[in-house]
Amino acid sequence: MKNERKGLKNKSILLGITGGVAAYKSIDLIRRLREEDASVTVIMTDASKHFVTPLSLEIASSKTVYSDLFTHPMAHITLPSQADIMVIAPATANSIGKFAAGIADDLLSTCLLSYKGTVIIAPSMNWRMYDNPVFQRNLGLLLSRGVIQIGPEKGPLACGEEGTGRMSDIKNIIEAIKTALAPKDLSREKIVVTAGPTREYLDPVRFFSNRSSGRMGYALAKAALRRGASVTLISGPSALSPPTGVHFISVETAEDMLHAVREQARLSTVLVMSAAVSDFKPAEKAKEKIDKPEELHLTLFRTPDIISEIGGMKSKPFIIGFAAETGVKVEKARKKLKEKNMDMIVFNNVTEAGSGFDVDTNKVIILDSRKEQNLPLLSKGAVADAIFDRMIEIKT
Repeated sequence: MKNERKGLKNKSILLGITGGVAAYKSIDLIRRLREEDASVTVIMTDASKHFVTPLSLEIASSKTVYSDLFTHPMAHITLPSQADIMVIAPATANSIGKFAAGIADDLLSTCLLSYKGTVIIAPSMNWRMYDNPVFQRNLGLLLSRGVIQIGPEKGPLACGEEGTGRMSDIKNIIEAIKTALAPKDLSREKIVVTAGPTREYLDPVRFFSNRSSGRMGYALAKAALRRGASVTLISGPSALSPPTGVHFISVETAEDMLHAVREQARLSTVLVMSAAVSDFKPAEKAKEKIDKPEELHLTLFRTPDIISEIGGMKSKPFIIGFAAETGVKVEKARKKLKEKNMDMIVFNNVTEAGSGFDVDTNKVIILDSRKEQNLPLLSKGAVADAIFDRMIEIKT
């Protein structure tokens, strides 16, 4: 995919691995970071070598793995100076205590002490250690100095117990890295994003809906969060998990979504209507399951037009709509842009390969009153960034 925008492309990540059982996950973390075109340099503590070998990490990173303070006497200066971000995953209770106290008795702790940029730690330990007041004091001290914490999560631990102490999932660590490195050009925006389908019930078990998975809306919410916005995500039924940090509102019907959007729009600067809201609903909802007849004739009513209502507000937010069509019907999108008082509209042909429902890619045309921007096939995350890039151009 040409012109794909990658948040970690050409970024240099200094990864510290300490002596916890979650150290084995670092191989997957390195692999995933390299898939994002990042460069990863690894520093190991001696204790971490009990859980993962230097050779495994060297193969995963395709770079020299550092651990000894004296083999490369200036590494504690050169390695931090070349890094865009420093990540400690896993970060044990011992390492966090050393970092908080400013102890520099190995290569990792000396590198951290000399590093001037953003630091992310992913704690991993037994739940008793995590709850210990001394540990919490050490952790709080690091956070007060600007260190970013990701996790830990609650669940089964290596010791067989259950509690808060599991290292955060790899995808969440990578998202934290992307967020830390992203430009905060949306920091003044309060953005409402709608996502997913709606359901209109015929009876207690049957409903009308559509194929929307919510992937585009969730990608928009995630991109806005990375770029510093305050984000509310209003979603119809979806199998996706809301991005950490959003204000999440779950809805089901078009009426539900209208009420949620109406309430949130008054407090927002931007509304992104990427949800696939049902256009019709049954005239009546049966109180009991309808028996299976030979024929069933239904009367359908139009559902409320959410964008038209918000577009008619005196102090409306900046509105970005979506037009999903079967075929190249860009003129319909242009008409909707004007008639519904939108500021931007995103057109896509859902019958085109790789573009549309329940896939990770999209091919769209971004339209506004001044410009028409044709994008190639991109990931939905890259499409989300392109949409916000154009929004910033219009608003400034």
